[in-house]
Amino acid sequence: MTTDVISNISITKADKSRISEVDFTDIKFGKVFSDHMFVADYKNGEWGNLQILPYGKIEFAPSMVALHYGQALFEGMKAYKNDAGEILLFRPEENWKRMNRSAERLCMAEVPHDVFMNGLTELLRIDNNWIPTTEGSALYIRPFLFASEEFLGVKPATEYKFIIFTAPVGAYYSEPVKVKVERHFTRAAEGGVGYAKAAGNYAAALYPAMKAQQDGFHQLVWTDAKEHKYIEEAGTMNIMFVIDGVLITPSLEKKTTLAGITRDSVLTIAKDLGMEVQERPVSVDEVILAHERGQLQDAFGCGTAANIAYIKSIYCNGKEYDLIPVKDREYSTRFAYTLDDIKRGKGKDTHGWVYKV
Repeated sequence: MTTDVISNISITKADKSRISEVDFTDIKFGKVFSDHMFVADYKNGEWGNLQILPYGKIEFAPSMVALHYGQALFEGMKAYKNDAGEILLFRPEENWKRMNRSAERLCMAEVPHDVFMNGLTELLRIDNNWIPTTEGSALYIRPFLFASEEFLGVKPATEYKFIIFTAPVGAYYSEPVKVKVERHFTRAAEGGVGYAKAAGNYAAALYPAMKAQQDGFHQLVWTDAKEHKYIEEAGTMNIMFVIDGVLITPSLEKKTTLAGITRDSVLTIAKDLGMEVQERPVSVDEVILAHERGQLQDAFGCGTAANIAYIKSIYCNGKEYDLIPVKDREYSTRFAYTLDDIKRGKGKDTHGWVYKV
């Protein structure tokens, strides 16, 4: 291996790229990983040891704090290429801000802007050939932070490791999704960590999600922990409804719902289009009643991995409610195409969302 230094990042490149082993016409989500990763360490109150290394295994002790007390969080973002072959990121600084909001809630060291952005952009320059250009594909980016200190006392760690790795991906959902309203299990409660991208949030959701999948559903619609009356999220996505031409989505006020970057982007686009937008409590009964009255014009999930996920049906109270076909949906399809065009440099970026590497 050869080692170069760019700025304060030590770069060790892989002896041989694995890219020739990848079939970019059939990419399974989260199964293939690019050649390199960015790594930084927090110790003695400061960040250092910034490196880009070949993607591979890392060593840790059995007493590492993250394994015992769950101080671990992550982000999700994507890179694209425009027609000129330039690397584009969609609102990456919002991911950096959200990561640090999560870190604050979990008593973890916050990642400085220059460490996050310089590590990210240098990694993408090195692995730029891994960014797929086939329709519906992208390079998924996973920044994550965990407590790396070795001890067994219940207190915040003083040492952390920050890593970014990437993976070429196709579509997260290959078809419109069937969802089930969950009224027993809980994803998040007021005062908890529902608004953070804490690893433990996803672990807690695995069992009820598995049970729903065994019953033939793709995802759950999470409801509030107190009454199971109000809708919060759809699986790992924010959720939105169009009722009589009004775009409605659960409010972030109680901090039980993730402040999605795609969510914020859709709301902004809707306002640009002149739509009325409401961020407020949304009850299950309201959505079902709107469907029964023929007023529910659209329902969809939105997030980095899925982009816009069309909801095919909603199962609630022992009954499955089928929504109108995707081909007849005026709203979610427009949001999906508008977002995709902006991300790929094909649409007008009026809000300065696209970051060119």
